[in-house]
Parts: sequence; structure tokens; C-alpha cells
Amino acid sequence: MAAGYGEILRARHAARLLAGTLVGRLPNATAAIAVVLFVRGEGGAYSLAGALAAVYGVANAVGQPLLGRLVDLYGQPRVQLPAALASALAMAGFALSGTGVLPLAYAAVAAAGLFTPPLEGGLRALWPSVLRREDQVHTAYALDAVAQEVMFAVGPLLVTVCVSLWSPAVALLVINAIGVLGALSVVVSAPSRAWRSAPREAHWLGALRSPGLLVLLGALLFVGVALGSITVAAVPYADEHGGDVVYGWLMAAVGMGALVGGLAYGAREWPGVPERRLRVLVGLLAVCYLPLLLMPGAVAMVALTAVAGVFLAPALACAFVIVDRHAPRGTVTEAFSWLVTMFTVGMSVGTGVAGPVVERGGAVWGFAVPGVAGAVASAVLLAGGRVLARPVGGGVVAASSENDPNRVVEPRFSSGDRA
Repeated sequence: MAAGYGEILRARHAARLLAGTLVGRLPNATAAIAVVLFVRGEGGAYSLAGALAAVYGVANAVGQPLLGRLVDLYGQPRVQLPAALASALAMAGFALSGTGVLPLAYAAVAAAGLFTPPLEGGLRALWPSVLRREDQVHTAYALDAVAQEVMFAVGPLLVTVCVSLWSPAVALLVINAIGVLGALSVVVSAPSRAWRSAPREAHWLGALRSPGLLVLLGALLFVGVALGSITVAAVPYADEHGGDVVYGWLMAAVGMGALVGGLAYGAREWPGVPERRLRVLVGLLAVCYLPLLLMPGAVAMVALTAVAGVFLAPALACAFVIVDRHAPRGTVTEAFSWLVTMFTVGMSVGTGVAGPVVERGGAVWGFAVPGVAGAVASAVLLAGGRVLARPVGGGVVAASSENDPNRVVEPRFSSGDRA
């Protein structure tokens, strides 16, 4: 698979699109951590920090599929860059105004979340036009899942470094400025400018008319709850074991564990259908959350959080293939954006629930939330097994330049068992 990753990265535009998307998504990936640290720096309570992070996430959840549908209709540059600028300006307003006027703070984080560009779904829509072959696209999904864990590992450390060198407000400004540059790099690329969605059936539900996709989104919602609750539960733990530096390492360890797991997962081809494989991966993910309840010393806790993240990237890589199998034709960006949305909603619910739980019962009860959420995610996949077993087969775009007379829209890959 290492050779396969190298083949992907050597493809024209691939490395630039992957890097630009990861950088452009940095504000979204670090928003919960940055907002929590900012609110705590302002003297706010854990519940306020969790509520603001939840508002950002809910607004993001609303905006992603709406913006994704606009991308499918009007192309990437017309939507992605204006959205990135609007989101960054809103977060800058939050950083400069603080939490003194709560309605203004809530409005700012809501606008920042709402206009977060759907870069993640956009990249997965671009892979078929850049790589063409089905096996390469599925390898790219695995590479995507692994690469984003690098961002989740580096992002928290970057936030905490900015906080240590300057302040939480400066961290918000710097992270969002970097995100705009990443979005700009993507939308000025040739594949992004040329990409067009496949023809779609007019339907107000869009991608959500796929029953299999609905089951997958339900499971990913609770995986997000688990991850979001860890973000808040780790704060009081870190306060008692070394402060912001320990918190940064705990958050980075989740990403590093997922990175290692993703690399191991992508090192081979897996037999069987991806829907069945996802049930196993999510079950293992839920089991690995349970040792967090032990709450040992800082070094051991970092190791446990790394273990808790091991099956995250494999589960996401497998989910990407399942989205590809179940999304109706012409809804690819919207379908992937719905996955991002449900995961983000889950993280927001997790942060919102964990805040009051931590205040009432301490960090140990906060770390109980991910175990429960992981078990529910497994139950959703088991209950929806028959629905997931029936892929709808829609359409993935392999687009070239609008002015290219050989521009085609190819049928989507409907039989991928490899993530």
C-alpha cells in the first residue's frame, strides 16, 4: 500500500489538492479545541465553552450539506472560497469581541460554522477526475483518512503553541488565516475549476433519499459524539495533570493513534464488503474507549488516548467507500458533506453533553460518554445491516475542463470492496 500511496501522490494535482484541503480544513478541525481554550482564557465556565463549541458544530452541520449541494450545482470555486472568507471573518470577530456580550459571541461562532467550506466532500468528489481508476480512488480515500489524522495530531499542538506564544485569541486568528490560504490553493487548481457534478434527479431530499446512506450517517453521528466528548473531558483531567500542554498532547495522541491505525489498515486489501467491515471497526473503536475511565498519570493517559484513536481512521476510510456506494447519482459532494455534517453534529453533541457531565461528576464521567456513544454507533450499524447491504449505485464525476471536447461524465464505481 505504501507504493500505492506513492502512486497517488505522484498523480498530477493530487498532492496539491490533498495538502490544500487539509490546510483549508484546519480551522474546522481545531475549532472545538480553540474555542474551549479561548473561553477558558476569558474566564468562562466549562458549560459555556461546550455550548459555544456546540453552536459552532451545529451551524457547521447545517452549512455543510447546503454548501455541498451548491457546489454540485455551481462548481467549487464559486462556493468554496467565498465561504472560507466569510467563516474566517466571523471567527475573527469572535476572537476580537470575546465572550462579554454572549449573543454576539454565539452569533459569531454560528456564522463561522455555517460558512465553513465543504472542502472535505469536495476533495472526495475530485478524486475520480484526478485518478480515474477505481482502485486508485479507493486508495486515495484511505490516504485521505490517514492524512487528515496528521492534521488532527498537528492541529491541537499548533493551537496550544499559538496560545503559549501569544494568546487564545491570536490562535483563532492565525488558524483561520491559514485555512483561507488552504482553500485558495484548492479552488485555483485546474481540477477544482473544471469539475462539474454528474446530472442529478431533482429531489428535495437530495442525497438523503438513500436509505443506506441514512444508516451510515446515524452511526457516524455517535462516533462523532464519542470524539467530541473526549475533547471536553480531557480539559479537567489536564488541569489536574499539567495544564494546556498535557491537554494538547492528549488531543494529539487521538490523532496519532488514528494515523497509526490508518496506515496499518491501508497496508493490505481487505476481503468482503465494506459495510460488514465497518461494523467490526466501529465495534473495536467502542471497546478502545473504555480504558479511558482508568484515568492514570499523564504519560499513561496519553498512551490510552492514542489507543482510543487507533480504529478511527480505518472506520472513516471504510465509511468513505460506503458513501460512494450508496450516494444517488449527481449528489457526491452533498453526500460526503452530509457525512461531515453528521460527524460534526455528533462532536457538537458530545461537547455539549460532556460539559455539564464533567461539571457534575468530574472527568471520569466525561470519559464514560465516548464508551456509551461507541456502543450506540455499533447498534445502529447492526440494526441497519440489511439496508446497508443494498448499494443504490449512483454517479461519480470524472470531469475535465469545460472547454475540453472530450469531457465526460463517467458512471460511478459501484463495486468497491477496498478502502
